[in-house]
Amino acid sequence: MYRVMLADDEGIVIDSLKFILEKNFNENFEIESAKTGRSVIELAETFRPDIAFMDIQMPGINGIDAMREIRKTNPKTVFIVLSAYDKFDYAKEAINLGVLEYVNKPFDKDMIRGVMTKAMAEVDKERQLRKEELDVKERFETITPIIENGLIQDLLSHEYFQENIDTYMSLLGITEKFGYMMAIVSGKEQVGNYMKGAVPASIKTQENFTEIRLIIEDYFKCVIGSVMGNKLPVLVPYDKDELPYSSRSEIVEQAREMSHKLDDRLGISFRIGIGSVRPIRGMADSYSEALACLVNSTERVAHSDDVRAGCEYEDDYPTNYEKDLFAAVQAGDIRTAEVEATRFFDWMKNSSGGSLSDIRLKVLEFVLRAEQVAYGKGGHVYRFKGRSDYLPEICAIESLDQLGLWFIKHIEAAVSMINSVNTDPRSDVVAKAKEYIDTHYSQDLSLEGMSRQTDISPYYFSKLFKNKTGVTFIDYLTNLRIDRAKELLADPSRSMKEICSEVGYSDPNYFSRIFKKVTGQTPTEYKDGLKL
Repeated sequence: MYRVMLADDEGIVIDSLKFILEKNFNENFEIESAKTGRSVIELAETFRPDIAFMDIQMPGINGIDAMREIRKTNPKTVFIVLSAYDKFDYAKEAINLGVLEYVNKPFDKDMIRGVMTKAMAEVDKERQLRKEELDVKERFETITPIIENGLIQDLLSHEYFQENIDTYMSLLGITEKFGYMMAIVSGKEQVGNYMKGAVPASIKTQENFTEIRLIIEDYFKCVIGSVMGNKLPVLVPYDKDELPYSSRSEIVEQAREMSHKLDDRLGISFRIGIGSVRPIRGMADSYSEALACLVNSTERVAHSDDVRAGCEYEDDYPTNYEKDLFAAVQAGDIRTAEVEATRFFDWMKNSSGGSLSDIRLKVLEFVLRAEQVAYGKGGHVYRFKGRSDYLPEICAIESLDQLGLWFIKHIEAAVSMINSVNTDPRSDVVAKAKEYIDTHYSQDLSLEGMSRQTDISPYYFSKLFKNKTGVTFIDYLTNLRIDRAKELLADPSRSMKEICSEVGYSDPNYFSRIFKKVTGQTPTEYKDGLKL
């Protein structure tokens, strides 16, 4: 179906165009016409033509000005200009308006048929582009919840690899470096700080997840995770590292309105906890705050900065310095961790008014806390006596500058522990395995035996070994044994049986087959070749 608008002050021209179109094309046309500039503009607003034949000279508003107005509301209309005058200025202006063709009157059916075919092709092309655009948008809308949930899950689970988080954020177009979490909790009804009927509410929340997403997105520019029980985690990116009081009040009010709307649409109760603003990598802590402030209050909507869930700090304590330091530690960012550790230590030295013993205690607290993060990442062996020298060392330090160096050194060491796990899990396993194989190749070695010795499953050990060496465990062992056999075959005093046993083969025939498979020769042929 093509909507065609005919604009000409001569009825005979309109009738002629209608006849030619209906006679020469099988396609369905919806045709409307107008005879003045003003009426054609008004018609275009309601009819929204795909193709418009426009006379240049019409009563009132001329065709050029009419097209300029129509373009404002119908940017995709294909214009074909008609004129009894071969005026270059008109043609030039028509071209500037994106007109497809400029046709002089009188015209014949072949001319109209040709230009109409061309115009229909332009409409079809535009429709196809629009269809492809909508298909892409539809596909993206389908996968967006998956991408959003991936980002939320990685942030809440302290994903090791920053590249994964960066990829999710790039796909979602998130450029903010900070944010805060909301915990949307549902239940059949609220009893104090407890949501009664969590299980049926969680089922209803899951069943109506799409509608809930749309409601949340009406109030916040956010990233929405999947339903976890009766809880829904929501990340709201933010462009500053602190939330002013006025903004906090506005956010709480928006969340309150949103909770009432969710109540009305689903027929169950919703409460919303809001965590503090933190760096994006700190969203797990913000989410914990969001949940904690719901536990510590009975409000429908509670913000952690209002409820003060958890520890409260003295007014001048730099909580943002502490947050930034441990966000860098968690992320394995050694450079930023060093900068933030220095900043916090400078505050203790210059602004806290604390004694040396107070600063020693804080330094020790932060170092142990950073190491706890590192051990929590896995990949390192915790030893009870591994830090027995920490307390004597810092007690012996009498200089603040020396204490600062000790602090930064151990923070950097903790971050290095995290990076060694993040970059290369079980990195020493292959090196130790190769060392053992190199010295015990003459013994009965197997993949199962080596994996048991390294305390890793055979599948994972095999995969890790090949990733590190480029060859499988069996190929590495075989090549090592054959290389050693070649050395021994050069010694004329050695018998074939001795060589076979010394390189780890109990069956001479099997040894001979393996040797030929690797070298292309039997051991005897290889040995004879050495004599030439």
